[in-house]
Amino acid sequence: MSVVVAALLFIGMFFGVLGAVGVVRMPDLFTRLQASTKAGTLGVGFLMVAAAIHFADMGSAVKASLVVAFLFLTAPVAAHVIARAAYIVRIPLWERTAVDELGLDQPPREDGSAPPPPPENPSGETTPS
Repeated sequence: MSVVVAALLFIGMFFGVLGAVGVVRMPDLFTRLQASTKAGTLGVGFLMVAAAIHFADMGSAVKASLVVAFLFLTAPVAAHVIARAAYIVRIPLWERTAVDELGLDQPPREDGSAPPPPPENPSGETTPS
């Protein structure tokens, strides 16, 4: 049983480290947000499963299951809301972004023309390539 718990802890730790590396290495807010959300849900999910197996009682299993369910329901929604708000305030996309799908959802202007794309980089900072 302890081998299974150790393996689950290692997998959870791996996702945590992978998320930290993703936050440091990804080029813009949107991809960093994706990396951190995946790490948070999967990493903590594996850690909670390991805790439930280790303590081997119903109370711990129920609490761990509730934590996992809460994270799986709220983390993607929170990431979506943060990304949408960042897009609305025109946080720049990575210059190699292939398709700006949110730009297609923007309402047209009063004169009927399409909304302008977000500025390339309004803060003047450079993005890593």
